[in-house]
Order: sequence, then C-alpha cells, then structure tokens
Amino acid sequence: MAAAPVLPTPTPAPETAPLSEASRIINTFIAPSKTFTDLRRSAAWWAPWILISLFALLFSYAVDRQVTFDQITKNEIARSAKASDQFDKLSADRQAQQLRISSAIIRYSFYGSPALILLFDLIIAVVLFATFKFAAGADLKFKTAFAIMMYAGLPGIVNAVLGTISMFAGINPEGFNVNNPVGTNPAYYMDPATNKFILGLASIPDVISIWTIILLGIGFSCTSKVKRSTAIIIVTVWFLLWKVGTAALAAARG
Repeated sequence: MAAAPVLPTPTPAPETAPLSEASRIINTFIAPSKTFTDLRRSAAWWAPWILISLFALLFSYAVDRQVTFDQITKNEIARSAKASDQFDKLSADRQAQQLRISSAIIRYSFYGSPALILLFDLIIAVVLFATFKFAAGADLKFKTAFAIMMYAGLPGIVNAVLGTISMFAGINPEGFNVNNPVGTNPAYYMDPATNKFILGLASIPDVISIWTIILLGIGFSCTSKVKRSTAIIIVTVWFLLWKVGTAALAAARG
C-alpha cells in the first residue's frame, strides 16, 4: 500500500522586528502604520514629546527675540474691540501694569510649553480614548491612546520650523498673530478685521491639522479593531466641534 504523502510544514510568518524610538519618529512621517502598529508592543511616548518640546522652545525663542511678548500682548489687545476699548480707558500706569502682567503670563506659557503639551495631549487623549472605547467599542488601552497623541503631534514640528524661519527672515511684529503664525490655512491670508467667527471657520482647513487628524485616525485604527475611515471620522468630528466652539467664543469676546 502506498504511503500517504507528507505535507510540507507551513513556515510561520516572521515576526515584525520592534522599532527603535528614532525609527518610530521617522516612520510617523513616511510610513505611519508601522509606527502606530508598534505602539501595541510598547506605548512609550517620551521621544516624540522631547522632540516636539525642543522645537516648541525654539519657536518660543524666535518669538521672544524677533517679536517680543510685549508686542504679542499689544497685538492681542488690538485684535479685540472690547479689550482695546477697555485698555484705552485705563490710566497710563494701569496700562503699563496690565502689559507687564499679560506679557509675563504669555512668556511663561511659551517657555513652559513642554508641560502644556503634556497637559493638552492628556486632555485630548482622555476624550478620544473614551469615545473610541465606549462609542466605537475599541480594544484599546489609555497609555496607547496617549502615545498616539504624542506621535500624531509630530507634524507640529513643521509648523514650528516654518514659523521660526519666517520670524528670522523678517516679519512685521505688529502684524504677527500668535494664534495663527504660519500660512497653512486660509484665515492667515484674510483681513484681521474680518468677523472672528468667519476667521475661525477659515482656519479649519489647515494643512498641519488635517495631517494630524489623518495620523490620529491611522493610529487608533492600527491599535484597535476600529476601521480607519471610522477612526478618521471620529477625530474629525471632535476637531470640528472644537474649532467651531472656539470660533464662536472668539466672536462673543469681540
């Protein structure tokens, strides 16, 4: 009787080699799926945070050197009819005091940006984690969601570099808008006197923001069972709610 044929033993698929922190950062720009998939292995987030913080501090130095925080305070007052009217009613001494206090707050905020980045990303990570976990049924850990936030924030480095270059190349300090320093959205090119709600809406189609939204969608889809399109929609909805809300608040303040 003929012997039964011996079937070849299937060769197991090779395991994907773990990525180094440098590889994760590089792949965020050129092959983001590799970075975010690797977060399932390790949700370390310190490398992108350090890198983002360094460029944020570089941008802060450029603002301090080329624009000054006093000028930023004056610009913000000038952009608000209500604030400008209230400021003009103050005595010279009170005006000087308000400028000193406001400038100091802005200075500390800029140079304390590494801590503010942590706080901001923590808040957004909580919102997105809760949404994906309970609304989309995602198989996700919070530390992974926080790491996704950090890596998805890396395009902000491009914004910081462009802003720093533009300041050292020579800008008009009186026209500098600290809330929209780089021309990556239509609002940057509009008349500052335009209705603030319209300006806020015009800042929505921002290149860096869209890039970040896509990275967040990729990140949450790679680390959970949520489809990529669904993940991007969830992030986009929250982004639009935030932008419309802040635009309405800016308009209310005048």
